[in-house]
Amino acid sequence: MPMLHSIEPIWPFMLWGLALVPLLVLGYVRLNRRAHLARAGMPRWSASAEAAAPRVGFWRRHGLALWMLVGLTLLLLALARPRAIVLLPSRMDTVMLAIDTSGSMRANDVSPSRFEAAQAVARQFIERQPPFVKLGVVSMSGTAALVQSPTDDREVLLRALEHLPLQTGSALGSGLLISLAQLVPGSGLNVEKLLNPESYQPNPNLPREHPANRPATPRTKLTPGSQTSAVIVLLTDGESNVGPELLDMAQVSADFGVRVFTIGFGTPKGTILKSEGVQARVKLDEAQLKLVAEKTRGEYFQAASAADIDRIYEALSLRIVLQRHQQTEVTAVLLALGLAWLLAGGAWGLVRQGRLV
Repeated sequence: MPMLHSIEPIWPFMLWGLALVPLLVLGYVRLNRRAHLARAGMPRWSASAEAAAPRVGFWRRHGLALWMLVGLTLLLLALARPRAIVLLPSRMDTVMLAIDTSGSMRANDVSPSRFEAAQAVARQFIERQPPFVKLGVVSMSGTAALVQSPTDDREVLLRALEHLPLQTGSALGSGLLISLAQLVPGSGLNVEKLLNPESYQPNPNLPREHPANRPATPRTKLTPGSQTSAVIVLLTDGESNVGPELLDMAQVSADFGVRVFTIGFGTPKGTILKSEGVQARVKLDEAQLKLVAEKTRGEYFQAASAADIDRIYEALSLRIVLQRHQQTEVTAVLLALGLAWLLAGGAWGLVRQGRLV
C-alpha cells in the first residue's frame, strides 16, 4: 500500500484561504445564536433565553455543520496544490545474504550464539520470500566466498545456510563486494582489482581489457538507493580485519545504487570469547554498520536477543519492498475527497434533517 511522506504545497500562498475556516466558524456561531434566541421568542439581551430554548444534543445540532466544514477545509487545502513523496511498492528480484562466519560469531551474548541467531534470521527471510525472488548466499571469514549464486530454489538455499563453517578472520568488505558483483553482472565492476589493488597496477604492456588496466568501477555513478530490484543484507557483528575496508566497499555499492541493509548481532558491551588459549572481548561495532546502511540508503537493525528475530524480519521485509520514492501531486486526491465529503454530508442533511447545513 502506498505511503505518503514530506507533503508540501506547490502554491503555498493559497494556504491563506484557510483563514476562511475560523471566519466561517465565527459566522456559524453567531447565526446559530440568533436562531436560538428567535426560537425562544425572547430579546437578544435576555439572560433566560438559553434556558427557554429546547434542549438538543450537541452533535445533532452541530454535527452536520462540522462535517461540511471538514469537507470545505479539504477543498481549500487542494487549492495549494499539495505534493508528496509517495513510497510505492517495488518488485524485488534478487537479494544477496552476506553472512559473517568469523570466529567472533561464536559469542553467546545473543542466545544461543550470534551465528545461530544470524542463521535463524536468514532462514526466516529465505522461507518467507515470494517465489519470484531469487536469493544468494555469501560467507565472510578470512576470505569471502560465494556459497550459492542467486536462485529461487529454497531447499538449495537452506542447505547452503546449514553448512557454513566458522573460521578465523573477518573479510566483511570482500563479502560485500562479492555480493554486489552477483547483483550487477556485466556492469564493469572490477572485483579482482578492488580485492587486490597492489596486484593490479596499470601496466601498458598488458592488453587494455586486462583487469589491471580497467578502472575498478564505472565512471558513471548512480544515485545511492536508486536500484530497487536488488539489495544486499549483511548479517554480522561488524568487526572486519581482512581485505578491503567495509566502508569503502559500501561506497562502491552506493555508486551502483544498491542498498545494503545491515543486521548487527551481539551487544555493544560484548563478551569474552576464548579461542586457542587466548581470551578477547568481542563487541558489536554498531557505528560501522550504521554508516554502511546510511551510505547506501539502507537501514540498520540490531539483534540483541532471540526475541528480536521476528521483529527484524518484519521490519526488513517492509523496508525492502516499500522503497520506490516518487514525488506526486496529490491535489486531485484532496479535491475528490473534499467533494465526496461534502456530497455525503449534504445527502445526510437532506435525509435526516431536511436541510444541507
